Amino acid sequence: MSGLADVVLLVHALFVVFVVGGLALIWIGALCGWRIVRNFPFRVLHLAAILFVCAEALIGVACPLTAWEDQLRGGPAQSDFVARWLHRILYYDFPGWVFLTLYLLFALAVAGSFLLIRPSRDHDRNKNGRQSRPSG
Repeated sequence: MSGLADVVLLVHALFVVFVVGGLALIWIGALCGWRIVRNFPFRVLHLAAILFVCAEALIGVACPLTAWEDQLRGGPAQSDFVARWLHRILYYDFPGWVFLTLYLLFALAVAGSFLLIRPSRDHDRNKNGRQSRPSG
C-alpha cells in the first residue's frame, strides 16, 4: 500500500502548492497584467481550498488526505526518499493554535486579494468590451 500512500502524499503536496502558489500567482499575475489571475472559477476554487483548510482546523478535524495516507501506511511512517522529503516539507510539530492562526491569516490574505485584485466573470469579452460571438 506504500505506492498508493505516496500518491495520496503527492496529491496533498499539489494541494498545498495550489493554495500557497495560487496566492503568489495571483499577486505576480496582477503586477504583470495576466488575465488568468482574474479568472472567476480559479479564484473561487482557490478561496474555497483555503477556507476548507480553515474549517478543518477550526472544528479540530484532521486533514482527510493526512488520515488516508496514515491509514494506507499503517501509521505515520515514511517509506521512501520522496515520501520522507515531502513529509519533512509538509508536516511540522507545532501546537494546533499555530496552524489555525497561520491558516486564518492566509485565508484573510486570499480573501483580501478578492478586493484588491478582483476576479472577473467576463471570460468571453474581447478587448473592446464587446461580447464575442461564436463563429459558424
